[in-house]
Amino acid sequence: MRSIVFLGDRELELRGSADLTPGPGEVIVAIKASGMCGSDLHSYREPKSVRTPDKHCIAGHEPCGVVDARGPGVSEERAPIGQRVMVHHYRYCGLCRHCRSGWSQMCQRGGITYGVTGDGGHADYMRVQPEMLVPLPDELSFEEGAAVSCGTGTAYQGLRRLDVSGRDTLVVFGQGPVGLSGTLLGKAMGARVVAVDVTPERLELAEAFGADVVLNPREVDVVATVKELTFGEGADAALETSGNAEARNNALGCARIWGRVCFVGIGGTPTSVNVERDIIHKQLNIFGSWTFSSVVQADCARFVIDHKLPLGSIFTHRFTLDEAVEAYRLFDTQTTGKGVFLFA
Repeated sequence: MRSIVFLGDRELELRGSADLTPGPGEVIVAIKASGMCGSDLHSYREPKSVRTPDKHCIAGHEPCGVVDARGPGVSEERAPIGQRVMVHHYRYCGLCRHCRSGWSQMCQRGGITYGVTGDGGHADYMRVQPEMLVPLPDELSFEEGAAVSCGTGTAYQGLRRLDVSGRDTLVVFGQGPVGLSGTLLGKAMGARVVAVDVTPERLELAEAFGADVVLNPREVDVVATVKELTFGEGADAALETSGNAEARNNALGCARIWGRVCFVGIGGTPTSVNVERDIIHKQLNIFGSWTFSSVVQADCARFVIDHKLPLGSIFTHRFTLDEAVEAYRLFDTQTTGKGVFLFA
């Protein structure tokens, strides 16, 4: 079995090992597609002094594939051999109210985030628990399932929290994989979408995904321009996907009185906010949204199918595991759409 491990300081290693055998209560998934997510870059860039060998797990938290084997105690009904599946990439206690409702990442008892603190999907095979499996509808490709398994699912849950509809002008900050998904999904929900990014290549992708207006904050005042577009009122909703402090403040600044703002971008620098001016006096509704539940993951897949969305178009680059060094060097430039590793 081959796998990718991040060593730190923008280095990675392609390792070989024996194929996995399932233990009691375990399932082995043969990976068919494993997406590259912007949050992977945090581990990829982390200094080696921090990313010590004891943290060298297999990377990749957007796994999609087929059930290859199951261990003792796992029934055919729970994990049929050959079933097409996405993986909800968290394993926690399984007993608390968060875990039992599909929100295992909200468990307070500690656990594993696969691809970050446990072996993930950048490998030929992945060891999981059966409750992590989310059926992949036949209408979606494996790479589309990989997108839903983190980036697209994250955007979908954020837009659900914002309750986006055809009444709204929606501003999506950041047009990386999550933001591009937000643009695509926001248009499908009926909103007028304003896409914001500092990279011309990504703004071109946003236009192709249906953005009504694209703005580069290095060229225009985003807050002032959004207000001009909305007759001085401001946007009904804003989705911030980059984690950038300036973008976070612009999201608050461009929202109208009684508007809604959702933050999903992580890993940025601490953000200083003028709470009185930008939140209290505007009566804003502020949401934080961290990925999605296993139930919402399935709902997102269904939404993509029902609205016939060209989700596969979000992938601008496809790689084999043997091309991992080149793949992450390119993805690290943050000028591309989404990348994905494909398996035979």
